Amino acid sequence: MRDERGLLDVVLGDGRFLIALTGISLLLSGGFAVLQSVSGQLLPQDSHAIGMDSFALMQAGNRRLLGFMFHDRVAYGGSLLAIGAGYLWLAAFPMQVRSAWAWWALVSSGVIGFLAFLTYLGRGYLDTWHGVATLFLLPVFAAGLWRSRPANLSLRSVWMNKPEECGPFARWGRFLLGACAAGIIMAGTTIAIFGMTRVFVPSDLRFIGLDVPTLDHISPSLIPLISHDRAGFGGGLCSIGCLLLFMARCAELNQNLVEIVAVMGCAGFGGAIGVHFAVGYLDFFHLLPAFAGFTIFIVAEGLLWAGWRKCSPATQSQGW
Repeated sequence: MRDERGLLDVVLGDGRFLIALTGISLLLSGGFAVLQSVSGQLLPQDSHAIGMDSFALMQAGNRRLLGFMFHDRVAYGGSLLAIGAGYLWLAAFPMQVRSAWAWWALVSSGVIGFLAFLTYLGRGYLDTWHGVATLFLLPVFAAGLWRSRPANLSLRSVWMNKPEECGPFARWGRFLLGACAAGIIMAGTTIAIFGMTRVFVPSDLRFIGLDVPTLDHISPSLIPLISHDRAGFGGGLCSIGCLLLFMARCAELNQNLVEIVAVMGCAGFGGAIGVHFAVGYLDFFHLLPAFAGFTIFIVAEGLLWAGWRKCSPATQSQGW
């Protein structure tokens, strides 16, 4: 038989390649943000905006100011790593069998993620690299959604069609993962709003050791730059929360689900919590919500793992 497919049809396929490309791009962006922060250097556009490099900024302010800025950027990078890993998993597993819930998970997560770019409007700082990356990814992601759209687009039927439960471990694991996802969404919304408005909470200024007028005096663009990373991190958390919420509600409990939840948790919580220890920002009440969410996440992951082990035919045949 003659192959009459067009080149574009072959390249785009069922859209999963484009979703995977989006996930890989987010992984690279998140990894770059983390590594750039570890290097101790500001991005060129950041230095241009505030009129000084990282060394001059430490001289004008102090070392903790630079550490605070990097702590926001590492947390943001960790959220991008978690989202990218989640997109790759969706493309490789649920979307391979055209699961409608996976498509809706991408829609909700992606819409929030791309809209989070607009949070720069809160303080007026436009990151040109961020803008170029967004302009590149948006059509790729949109084309992937269009090519992978399911036959039934009813969100209500997707949400009401729960997978079969397999014992109390799985049921409680799903419930706690969903609760953790809801908490992440609320935390992300709060951080994004603060990032666009007040920017700092009292513990931030105590850690930095400088007040807002002093920061404005160092550079008028300094607080807008901090606002950009903080609001972006909040948007990233909301995007992660949407993914986890759909996964907790709709995904089939199997080995790859347990593994990707663990990977996303390590990237997201690892970046958001671990960087505080790296820069010395250890305010108890500031970290308390993050540790509470991480504890719930660990318990949920353990219950999901136990539920999978109990119900998996392979482990049952081994007498587990």
